[in-house]
Amino acid sequence: MPQIVFLPHEELCPDGAVVEANVGETILNVALKNGINIEHACEKVCACTTCHVIVREGFDVLAQSDELEDDMLDKAWGLEPESRLSCQTKVPDCDLIVDIPKYTVNMVSEAN
Repeated sequence: MPQIVFLPHEELCPDGAVVEANVGETILNVALKNGINIEHACEKVCACTTCHVIVREGFDVLAQSDELEDDMLDKAWGLEPESRLSCQTKVPDCDLIVDIPKYTVNMVSEAN
């Protein structure tokens, strides 16, 4: 069973976390199941960038992102070459190291 190492995030997991994941689960669902409450304003339908993460290790074995995810990622804060939307990224049969950016762009909450 693969593991995901979530690097420390000041608010969501200050000490970081190492959790087990099932192959094919999304990174977001694994995080939520383990009490790491990554924001997901669009309810996991690839319509925002609030669940943006950076896959520090294991990125090369992930399935490629599709055009919709790539278009959404273009709007993400702190975009890096290894950026993915955690609601769309499925866990492969290997371990991952994931960094949750300090900031997120939430068009809904920022419009108010």
